[in-house]
Amino acid sequence: MRVVVALGGNALLQRGQTLNAENQRGNIRVAAIELAAVHAHHQLVIAHGNGPQVGLLALMDAAYAAVDPFPLDVLGAETVGMIGYMIEQELGNIIPVDDHIVTVLTQVLVDPQDPAFQRPSKPVGPVYEREGAERLRQEKGWSIAPDGKYFRRVVPSPLPQRIIEIEAIRMLVDHGIVVICAGGGGIPTAYDADGKLYGVEAVIDKDLASGLLARDLAADMLVMLTDVANLYENFGTPAQRAVRAAHPEVLEELAFAEGSMGPKVSAACQFARATGKPAAIGQLSDLGRILRGEAGTLIAMSVSGIHYCD
Repeated sequence: MRVVVALGGNALLQRGQTLNAENQRGNIRVAAIELAAVHAHHQLVIAHGNGPQVGLLALMDAAYAAVDPFPLDVLGAETVGMIGYMIEQELGNIIPVDDHIVTVLTQVLVDPQDPAFQRPSKPVGPVYEREGAERLRQEKGWSIAPDGKYFRRVVPSPLPQRIIEIEAIRMLVDHGIVVICAGGGGIPTAYDADGKLYGVEAVIDKDLASGLLARDLAADMLVMLTDVANLYENFGTPAQRAVRAAHPEVLEELAFAEGSMGPKVSAACQFARATGKPAAIGQLSDLGRILRGEAGTLIAMSVSGIHYCD
């Protein structure tokens, strides 16, 4: 079975945890154990987020006033290289030495006219208390939005249109190589009037990009990992209910947070509808059980209506 696994931020950094190399490597080491178990039985393709990392780099970059700050696409490329390196090393220390892992720096086309550029919504960087977030908004002109009880910077998140390196990725996967790609949703790019690629100041949602990747690779399953065991209807309210399985059409009738579960639900529904194959949302520690249909939230055309956990 060909499985695309999209690692959420919790696989790289726990909420509120200090953004340093030691913490990230420790979390990736834990994730690698779960990924290695999948690799032992399936074709594995790994995607991942980079919101905290790219936001921190932007903050550090802005603090050095001697030169103009690097754009988000360049910072995204830097973080994807760093995260890919760590995943390669930690996973490579577990799986058989003759099994190969490759990180592909992935460019993803977006539409420069996407309405997302007028409505920033993608959280990046560390979390802040209200006072610190307001200070950064005033000092740097950032867009700030709530993230749970905290606040984070938000940037434009245009829809992914096409993966530039998809043929190379497909070739690697077909030859049994574990591929880490579409990191951070891919590096946002567009074509100018002369047909030349250029970087775009944005961060693509990694779940939507992972869904596109899974469809292009004819994956048998798309799994999006986060820090909760299931998708919840009415999350954070007394009426919240954990969803065990749902048909895409039923799930799309419900409301989910745009900066959180919304993109995961959209990616899952698009994948299930386009391929007839299942998608799932759950937590990293349940990855093996999710693949066996024993945990997480299943989104599939074969499901009738919506079913809740007991």
